[in-house]
Amino acid sequence: MEQYKSDFIDFMVESNVLKFGDFTLKSGRKSPFFMNAGGYVTGSQLKRLGEFYAKAIHDKYGDDFDVLFGPAYKGIPLSVVTAIAYSELYGKEIRYCSDRKEEKDHGADKGSFLGSKLQDGDRVVMIEDVTTSGKSMEETVPKVRGAADVTIVGLMVSLDRMEVGKGGEKCALDEVKDLYGFETNAIVTMAEVVERLYNKECQGRILIDDTLKEAIDAYYEQYGARK
Repeated sequence: MEQYKSDFIDFMVESNVLKFGDFTLKSGRKSPFFMNAGGYVTGSQLKRLGEFYAKAIHDKYGDDFDVLFGPAYKGIPLSVVTAIAYSELYGKEIRYCSDRKEEKDHGADKGSFLGSKLQDGDRVVMIEDVTTSGKSMEETVPKVRGAADVTIVGLMVSLDRMEVGKGGEKCALDEVKDLYGFETNAIVTMAEVVERLYNKECQGRILIDDTLKEAIDAYYEQYGARK
């Protein structure tokens, strides 16, 4: 596993963003783990988060893109902090762009977008917090492709939960890839989280012991995506 992946898993635990126990998800599924990206709230956390996204994007997509697009609302700060980190780490100026939930009808920046305007020929990397169900992409991809003649290079999320999406067979990231024709990746997958934390100390404790590992395995027996 790449060092930035291992460090990111530790960072999620340290930031109390990745938790283990008994959780009821929005989907109604009972899950032994939960990831809340809204838990990154301090300046130092956001700085580090942007660096992890930048490293993962550089690793998966290289430097051949122009814009980071973060769908409202959580994607807005993600695109900003990652653009800053990309400049600092790799010396490349990447523009950021986000959509508005409500169109602004006045001022110099009126319209449906924040940040840089999308331009013909732009190569765009989309950025979100966790594995998308595909619903946000249903709204966002047509907006982005309708704003200018752009190429969407790919999507980067922080955690791939590796469970079935709406179709009931493939994971949500694979469904998005098949539907829209661009690459999808995550900084880490749940398999990598388990690899890093199972019976290994993190923040002074064992987070995934044999009992929790059995619960995670049982969860994936029921909801795991078929590969």
